[in-house]
Amino acid sequence: MASSSYSTLSSPFLQLEFSSGRKKQQRSSIRASVSEKPSPPLSLTSPEPTKLPIRKIPGDWGLPVIGPWKDRQDYFYKQGRDEFFKSRIQKYQSTVFRTNMPPGPFITFKPNVVVLLDGKSFPVLFDTSKVEKKDVFTGTYMPSTDLTGGHRVLSYLDPSEPKHALLKQLIFFLLKSRSRHVIPEFHASYRDLFLQLESNLAETGKASFGDANDQAAFNFLARSLFAANPADTKLGLDGPKIVQKWVLFQLGPLLRLGLPQFLEESTIRTFRLPPSLIKKDYQRLYDFFYSSSTSVLDEAERLGITRDEACHNLLFATCFNSFGGMKLFFPNVMKWIGRAGVTLHARLAEEIRSAVRDAGGEITMAAMEKMPLMKSVVYEAFRIDPPVPLQFGRAKRDLVIESHDHAFEVKEGDLLFGYQPFATKDHRIFERAEEFVGDRFVGEEGEKLLKHVLWSNGPETESPTVGNKQCAGKDFVTLVSRLLLVEFFLRYDSFDIQVGTSPLGSSVTITSLKRSSF
Repeated sequence: MASSSYSTLSSPFLQLEFSSGRKKQQRSSIRASVSEKPSPPLSLTSPEPTKLPIRKIPGDWGLPVIGPWKDRQDYFYKQGRDEFFKSRIQKYQSTVFRTNMPPGPFITFKPNVVVLLDGKSFPVLFDTSKVEKKDVFTGTYMPSTDLTGGHRVLSYLDPSEPKHALLKQLIFFLLKSRSRHVIPEFHASYRDLFLQLESNLAETGKASFGDANDQAAFNFLARSLFAANPADTKLGLDGPKIVQKWVLFQLGPLLRLGLPQFLEESTIRTFRLPPSLIKKDYQRLYDFFYSSSTSVLDEAERLGITRDEACHNLLFATCFNSFGGMKLFFPNVMKWIGRAGVTLHARLAEEIRSAVRDAGGEITMAAMEKMPLMKSVVYEAFRIDPPVPLQFGRAKRDLVIESHDHAFEVKEGDLLFGYQPFATKDHRIFERAEEFVGDRFVGEEGEKLLKHVLWSNGPETESPTVGNKQCAGKDFVTLVSRLLLVEFFLRYDSFDIQVGTSPLGSSVTITSLKRSSF
């Protein structure tokens, strides 16, 4: 869940405590604690005035229409996203520069951004005393609110807007009230996934992880957070496909779908897809969440939020933020661990099985805290392949932003953009920054680097509050990512994969699974 890209309680942090078991289900709890009043915004940037030499921001935005169009061709077709940024770093000899971000004309005529591509300048995007986060969740354009029931949902709100605190507090309430179901429902849903993978391998010699993960993730979220099994409702098994279509209507202008260039440029790059085309399918999702969220909607009314607005926000947080995150991130985790090879697999299996054995055969939060390698692997996957790579914020006033070598003057109203995979692979912060190092965050020195892991719209060492834009479900997402590894390596010693690409990230095909031998 992201509020980027989630009870009136007492302390300014969200703390998760879960426990459950493989032998038997135990009670588990989640304590969600957030200030009733918005906390002071994070201040993560260097104080002004700067001691670094001031440099004029290099680059330009080109001529209207033509400049954005040319940059879009480079970004999607001629260079690709990573090379687009790398080439401009080389050209300008700077990790801070001006360019245009898609989609550009004719979807938006305000594509101009100041790019931040290093680990020192990037965190200004989290400092809500300096940047405004209103309507910049998807960057230089905002999808129609017709896709979210006519409401600006939480992800598009700035913390200064009154509804931000109320809606984020509602997400905290949901997480707390359903906490004891998370670990057992994850086990049940992903046991089904493993069985499907094994069946497909036996039949065809390969199995798509992504297809199985989509259904497992949606089932898990519905069962754990809303006590509803989609298969037993009118929604059936259609949830993941409907969500993917709905997300396409929102993010289509930013995606490379693999269609011929002319076709993409003349359709999703030029015109917004009409929300009316997805209205009936979206209504099916809405009806499912409305009928499954009675207690949360009651809490929403107590907070002063209408049931309708609350339901659209719950749907967005669950389907776009949480399901979308699991759809993107879980294949990435499998990709990096699969590529790392059997040595890492063996270390993970030994650590995980030993800790669970010591806990009486049960998966508990306490047991997972005794798995430093497993935790480090999850953090490293978040670092090297963050699920929400693009971050935006609009300067509230004239600012001085520092990279490692220079300071740059930014004007009030400038749209700042950061590409997170470059910031979290900054070689001046991380050694072997381009490599997946599974034990990078193990030990005292490794833990000091966690402040540079930024996937949750904030540092890993910070916590979400009603007054910041850090992901409300930060600890929830971390937990389920850890559970994926724990469940997998309790069942398997090792695995082999083939990796491809998809519009939303990596495509992972399992080619072998070696069942647990000890």
